[in-house]
Amino acid sequence: MKDLQIPAGPGAPHGLTVPAAELVERFTHSSGPGGQNVNTTDSQVQLSLDLGTTTALDERQRQRALRQLDHRLAGTILMISASEHRSQWRNRTAARQRLSTLIREAIVPQRVRRATKPTRGSKRRRLTAKRHRAEIKRNRKRPPIE
Repeated sequence: MKDLQIPAGPGAPHGLTVPAAELVERFTHSSGPGGQNVNTTDSQVQLSLDLGTTTALDERQRQRALRQLDHRLAGTILMISASEHRSQWRNRTAARQRLSTLIREAIVPQRVRRATKPTRGSKRRRLTAKRHRAEIKRNRKRPPIE
């Protein structure tokens, strides 16, 4: 098994390399397509990575990943299963791709929204809309009796 390469992007400008020794693969019988072959072939792949101890992430990336993937973790271990293909090799590839995508998205820094003042045009449009709405409601009233 080769190292897992994660492409460069926000949060990891030079990309990441997860050493193959840190990835744990287990193979089990798949419940997916394959007919009777399913009962004899270990084609489902369970790929796991301990985010708490991996050398691929620096401390900031590790904290982001643990916070973002908290709902998917068992302790600090991230587990991915793949069984959509009949071939073990294709399931291994799918699991590695899924793990790469999850880590890539988890280490992206959160964008902080900076509050800004409303523009003059947006204020004008809001007040015009309020006047228009008030006019509509005023026109629904019965005309005064003279």
